[in-house]
Amino acid sequence: MQNKARHHDRRIAVSTLYSLDFNGMLDADPSDINPYQGMNDEEVGALEEEDRIFIRFLVFGTLENREEIDSLISRYSLNRPIEKIDLVDRNILRVAFYQLAFSRDVHPAIVIDEAVKLSQELSNDVSFKFINGILDAARKDMEAR
Repeated sequence: MQNKARHHDRRIAVSTLYSLDFNGMLDADPSDINPYQGMNDEEVGALEEEDRIFIRFLVFGTLENREEIDSLISRYSLNRPIEKIDLVDRNILRVAFYQLAFSRDVHPAIVIDEAVKLSQELSNDVSFKFINGILDAARKDMEAR
Protein backbone atom coordinates (compact mmCIF):
# COMPACT_ATOMS: atom_id res chain seq x y z
CA MET A 1 0.00 0.00 0.00
CA GLN A 2 2.88 2.37 0.82
CA ASN A 3 4.25 2.21 -2.75
CA LYS A 4 0.88 3.06 -4.31
CA ALA A 5 0.47 6.00 -1.93
CA ARG A 6 3.97 7.28 -2.69
CA HIS A 7 3.31 6.95 -6.43
CA HIS A 8 0.10 8.95 -6.02
CA ASP A 9 2.00 11.55 -3.97
CA ARG A 10 4.67 11.89 -6.66
CA ARG A 11 1.96 12.29 -9.27
CA ILE A 12 0.41 15.15 -7.28
CA ALA A 13 3.83 16.79 -6.84
CA VAL A 14 4.55 16.54 -10.59
CA SER A 15 1.09 17.96 -11.38
CA THR A 16 1.68 20.87 -9.02
CA LEU A 17 5.11 21.63 -10.48
CA TYR A 18 3.70 21.31 -14.01
CA SER A 19 0.97 23.82 -13.15
CA LEU A 20 3.46 26.25 -11.61
CA ASP A 21 5.79 25.87 -14.60
CA PHE A 22 2.94 26.33 -17.10
CA ASN A 23 1.76 29.47 -15.31
CA GLY A 24 5.26 30.93 -14.88
CA MET A 25 5.08 30.70 -11.08
CA LEU A 26 8.12 28.54 -10.29
CA ASP A 27 9.81 31.55 -8.68
CA ALA A 28 6.76 32.59 -6.65
CA ASP A 29 7.06 33.12 -2.92
CA PRO A 30 6.64 29.69 -1.27
CA SER A 31 3.89 31.11 0.96
CA ASP A 32 1.87 31.80 -2.22
CA ILE A 33 2.19 28.23 -3.51
CA ASN A 34 -0.45 25.58 -2.98
CA PRO A 35 1.37 22.22 -3.13
CA TYR A 36 -1.90 20.50 -4.01
CA GLN A 37 -2.71 22.26 -7.30
CA GLY A 38 -5.92 21.04 -8.90
CA MET A 39 -7.20 19.39 -5.74
CA ASN A 40 -10.17 20.64 -3.76
CA ASP A 41 -10.27 20.82 0.05
CA GLU A 42 -12.12 17.51 0.27
CA GLU A 43 -9.48 15.71 -1.81
CA VAL A 44 -6.64 17.22 0.21
CA GLY A 45 -8.47 16.32 3.42
CA ALA A 46 -8.78 12.72 2.26
CA LEU A 47 -4.99 12.40 2.05
CA GLU A 48 -3.18 10.89 5.01
CA GLU A 49 -1.08 13.42 6.91
CA GLU A 50 2.06 11.50 5.93
CA ASP A 51 1.11 11.88 2.26
CA ARG A 52 0.50 15.63 2.60
CA ILE A 53 3.92 15.98 4.24
CA PHE A 54 5.62 13.95 1.48
CA ILE A 55 3.94 16.00 -1.27
CA ARG A 56 5.04 19.27 0.37
CA PHE A 57 8.54 17.81 0.80
CA LEU A 58 8.75 17.00 -2.93
CA VAL A 59 7.22 20.26 -4.18
CA PHE A 60 9.07 22.70 -1.95
CA GLY A 61 12.33 20.72 -1.99
CA THR A 62 12.28 20.68 -5.78
CA LEU A 63 11.48 24.39 -5.97
CA GLU A 64 14.16 25.29 -3.42
CA ASN A 65 16.81 23.41 -5.40
CA ARG A 66 15.42 24.04 -8.89
CA GLU A 67 18.42 25.95 -10.22
CA GLU A 68 20.81 23.14 -9.36
CA ILE A 69 18.30 20.48 -10.48
CA ASP A 70 17.84 22.21 -13.84
CA SER A 71 21.61 22.35 -14.21
CA LEU A 72 21.79 18.59 -13.61
CA ILE A 73 19.02 17.94 -16.13
CA SER A 74 20.86 20.08 -18.68
CA ARG A 75 24.08 18.18 -18.04
CA TYR A 76 22.45 14.84 -18.86
CA SER A 77 20.03 15.96 -21.56
CA LEU A 78 22.67 16.34 -24.23
CA ASN A 79 20.41 16.53 -27.26
CA ARG A 80 17.56 18.56 -25.83
CA PRO A 81 17.97 21.85 -23.94
CA ILE A 82 15.88 22.02 -20.77
CA GLU A 83 13.56 24.69 -22.19
CA LYS A 84 12.76 22.31 -25.09
CA ILE A 85 11.86 19.39 -22.81
CA ASP A 86 8.10 18.85 -22.61
CA LEU A 87 6.63 20.48 -19.46
CA VAL A 88 5.42 17.20 -18.02
CA ASP A 89 8.73 15.43 -18.67
CA ARG A 90 10.71 18.36 -17.30
CA ASN A 91 8.81 18.28 -14.03
CA ILE A 92 8.98 14.50 -13.72
CA LEU A 93 12.75 14.87 -14.12
CA ARG A 94 12.85 17.67 -11.53
CA VAL A 95 11.14 15.56 -8.88
CA ALA A 96 13.34 12.56 -9.69
CA PHE A 97 16.56 14.60 -9.64
CA TYR A 98 15.50 16.18 -6.35
CA GLN A 99 15.21 12.73 -4.82
CA LEU A 100 18.42 11.44 -6.44
CA ALA A 101 20.63 14.40 -5.66
CA PHE A 102 19.19 16.04 -2.57
CA SER A 103 17.02 13.77 -0.48
CA ARG A 104 18.62 10.37 -1.11
CA ASP A 105 16.06 8.72 1.15
CA VAL A 106 14.81 6.41 -1.60
CA HIS A 107 16.93 3.90 -3.54
CA PRO A 108 17.86 5.32 -6.99
CA ALA A 109 16.28 2.35 -8.78
CA ILE A 110 12.93 3.16 -7.17
CA VAL A 111 13.22 6.85 -8.07
CA ILE A 112 13.94 5.97 -11.70
CA ASP A 113 11.17 3.36 -11.83
CA GLU A 114 8.67 5.86 -10.42
CA ALA A 115 9.72 8.54 -12.92
CA VAL A 116 9.34 6.09 -15.81
CA LYS A 117 5.88 5.05 -14.57
CA LEU A 118 4.81 8.68 -14.24
CA SER A 119 6.05 9.37 -17.74
CA GLN A 120 4.11 6.41 -19.11
CA GLU A 121 0.97 7.68 -17.37
CA LEU A 122 1.27 11.41 -17.99
CA SER A 123 3.35 11.92 -21.12
CA ASN A 124 3.68 10.57 -24.65
CA ASP A 125 4.59 7.05 -25.71
CA VAL A 126 8.35 7.55 -26.05
CA SER A 127 9.16 10.01 -23.25
CA PHE A 128 9.72 7.26 -20.70
CA LYS A 129 12.80 6.13 -22.68
CA PHE A 130 14.21 9.66 -22.64
CA ILE A 131 13.57 10.01 -18.89
CA ASN A 132 15.00 6.57 -18.14
CA GLY A 133 18.17 7.32 -20.12
CA ILE A 134 18.83 10.65 -18.42
CA LEU A 135 18.18 9.34 -14.90
CA ASP A 136 20.16 6.16 -15.43
CA ALA A 137 23.20 8.12 -16.67
CA ALA A 138 22.93 10.43 -13.65
CA ARG A 139 22.57 7.47 -11.27
CA LYS A 140 25.71 5.84 -12.66
CA ASP A 141 27.70 9.05 -12.25
CA MET A 142 26.41 9.59 -8.70
CA GLU A 143 27.27 6.03 -7.72
CA ALA A 144 30.78 6.39 -9.18
CA ARG A 145 31.51 9.28 -6.80
